[in-house]
Amino acid sequence: MTDDSTEVPGVSRRTVILGAGTAGITALAGCAGDSGGNGSEGDDNESGDESSSGNESEGTQTDEEGSSGEGPLTADGSSTVYPITSQAGSLWNGNAPADDEEYWGPGQYDIDTDKNMADYWAGLYGFEPSGESGTPPFYTSIGLNHTGVGLEKLENGQVDIGDASAPVSAEFPDRSEEELEPFTDHVVAIDAQPIVVSKEVYDEGVTEMTLEDLQAIYRGEIENWSELGGPDREIQAVGRAEGSGTDTSFRNNVLGDPDAEMPGTDVRQGQNQQVATLVQESNNAIAYIALAFVDEETVPPIGLEIDGTTYTYGENLGTLEYPLSRALHCYTWDGTSNKEAAFIRMILSDYGQTMFVEPNNYLPLEEETRQEQLDALPGPTN
Repeated sequence: MTDDSTEVPGVSRRTVILGAGTAGITALAGCAGDSGGNGSEGDDNESGDESSSGNESEGTQTDEEGSSGEGPLTADGSSTVYPITSQAGSLWNGNAPADDEEYWGPGQYDIDTDKNMADYWAGLYGFEPSGESGTPPFYTSIGLNHTGVGLEKLENGQVDIGDASAPVSAEFPDRSEEELEPFTDHVVAIDAQPIVVSKEVYDEGVTEMTLEDLQAIYRGEIENWSELGGPDREIQAVGRAEGSGTDTSFRNNVLGDPDAEMPGTDVRQGQNQQVATLVQESNNAIAYIALAFVDEETVPPIGLEIDGTTYTYGENLGTLEYPLSRALHCYTWDGTSNKEAAFIRMILSDYGQTMFVEPNNYLPLEEETRQEQLDALPGPTN
């Protein structure tokens, strides 16, 4: 099992953040159905979470499983990781031909194949093409929730992959190493986790603050923007739902403990999308959010001074040096099946990092770290 420490693995050092924003958020990830990797019932959405699945009914084998009869690969969990796995799942289900350079075009990534996209990656692990044009060997179904729920569903056999924006050791701090051992970690990207404020607050002068200011807000020690040179307006401190990986990482990175109290928090939201909407529609809000959900026009990020260095969006905030950076994970259960490995290998490839990580404003893994993650997967069978 990969080490679950909060130290961030290597990332590509870039000073300019790509501007595609939440390109992967609205991408549908395919059809619902039984989980293939764990031999379980699949995600029945009992918790009321949104899902990228576009079809709640059973459907036919062709609609849901493909001609090969393989059940779909299922994932659920972090809304931070969701843009990556959702977009990856959407293009997997589309199974673009090799001459489609917008969505596949393997030659661009030094891959020598004439196979369709999903046929190629699944074929590395012995899965046969469906025989139907555009139909993958198996479909994907990607759910939207938060880290704690995704990891619990993974443990309960409801999904194949648990998307997580914090390590499992931080999500379940009361569990022993032995209890956490079956959670098999795959780091797929890095999120820089910026701090955002309402546009009105930003426009009235609060464009940066210190780490100590941020701590004081969430501890309830600073309650009005005027104390920070802003308008005479109460601060609305927005937090993520408890059990969210974003919330766990924020407490750990900002307050020094994943279980730290945050009495200054006024409202909590379950998903990054909800946080962004609340900040946009308010005139007094501050929030911590995933990098993919920043919008400089409607949800502006502020500079954050830490130990004498100010980290600014578009400059040094999107680098490994930013102390609030954290790894993004795709967990599997008790090892990794060939079906899971095919999908994760695609995300870790040059193709996947370019297509699913960078366009969502996340940071690709540095080559050494990426190779370590690839080496940890089961080897291709073909």
